Amino acid sequence: MEPILEVKDLHVSFSVRGGEVKAVRGVNFAVGKGETVAIVGESGSGKSVTAQTIMRLIPSPPSKIKSGQVIFNGQDLLAKTNKQMEAIRGKDIGMIFQDPMTSLNPTIKVGKQITEGLIKHQNLAQAEAKQRGIEMLKLVGIKNAEARFNQYPHEFSGGMRQRVMIAIALACRPALLIADEPTTALDVTIQAQIVGVMKDMQKRFGTSIIMITHDLGVVAGMADRVIVMYAGEVVETGTSMEIFKNPQHPYTRGLLRSLPRIDQRKDEPLIPIVGTPPDLIKPPVGCPFAARCEHAMKVCQNIDPAPTHESDTHMSRCWLHHPMAQEVKSS
Repeated sequence: MEPILEVKDLHVSFSVRGGEVKAVRGVNFAVGKGETVAIVGESGSGKSVTAQTIMRLIPSPPSKIKSGQVIFNGQDLLAKTNKQMEAIRGKDIGMIFQDPMTSLNPTIKVGKQITEGLIKHQNLAQAEAKQRGIEMLKLVGIKNAEARFNQYPHEFSGGMRQRVMIAIALACRPALLIADEPTTALDVTIQAQIVGVMKDMQKRFGTSIIMITHDLGVVAGMADRVIVMYAGEVVETGTSMEIFKNPQHPYTRGLLRSLPRIDQRKDEPLIPIVGTPPDLIKPPVGCPFAARCEHAMKVCQNIDPAPTHESDTHMSRCWLHHPMAQEVKSS
């Protein structure tokens, strides 16, 4: 599959009073045309920083892109000026932010917020932009779109506001959509509806999607491939089937064990991952998950494991895959 986006050896840090937080440390991945890739992990694992770096939205200072490339349609976005990025954001790459309550401007009508990008990037007249905006509201499942077009965000429910965010992000038919925790503040029923809307829009426009989330249930229903991040690093990647049926990294297994399942017995408890993520001002020299891993060995504390490929599509970074390591059964 031809990649539309390639992230290569990305390093991003933040300057804080206590030192330098190494938030993203050598991240590599690619997204194919029309593909949905989910990036999962705990809070603080570097998911959102990676996404915002792709969009060039992290403020500098305090952030600094130390090294790496973000190749989109053959062009390095990290080499673009702010003015050049303004022409790309919204037009070629759209983004749905975590909280529609704060992402939408409460003082501007919803319709104007949708048509703003159409007028700027596609030079549409007001009347034509309005018609397109109403069509987008209909496409994302908002009833009585003509009347809703002239309403303010506070007149919409949380789920409807998120639909508006999807309409704004997809109004210009971008080639890539980045969805940063798009279902976090919504109940389960509305989550399913939002995922359905995104899948439908993807089929209509052929959009590639990067889904940033910690909700593995959402991932299972939407993603083609999964990237597992921990402490600013990619620790495992694979197809959804490979990650859910045959996880290779202890962290991935821990995430799955802590997820409620329909087939789980009532007396069978969820197993949390003990401990907390490492301090990224002074990241560990070895495997970042070693301090929390029940299978950790001496080598894990001292040397960061190299990638091991289970298949052409499945990679993990764990010393348990070394020929000299003891066999560990998945639980």
